Amino acid sequence: QVQLVESGGGLVQAGGSLRLSCAASGRTFSGYAMGWFRQAPGIEREFVAVISGNGGRKYYADSVKGRFTISRDNGKKTVYLQMNSLKPEDTAVYYCAASRRGGVPTKTNDYDYWGQGTQVTVSS
Repeated sequence: QVQLVESGGGLVQAGGSLRLSCAASGRTFSGYAMGWFRQAPGIEREFVAVISGNGGRKYYADSVKGRFTISRDNGKKTVYLQMNSLKPEDTAVYYCAASRRGGVPTKTNDYDYWGQGTQVTVSS
């Protein structure tokens, strides 16, 4: 069983930055690919970024490529999402998730555990 707790969300102006963190419980954190997803009102949850268990592979949605960076610290059992050059369309609840699949999964059905989400609001 893995429990995930996100933090770091908030209100920021367009062009600003935020860093999200996701702390995990459990003994085998490095065995999970970790992903970030987001969901805006009335829109399906969408993939944002994923990092493999050892951190060697990363993959991003086109909409955030070049602006967001995912990283992880397996010693601290934490995954991060550094978000720069934020836009109003980045406004959403952001969720971290853990997957036992190998590689860099991008579909919600590939993930086994989810956090409760943290709100990110970008004002114009």
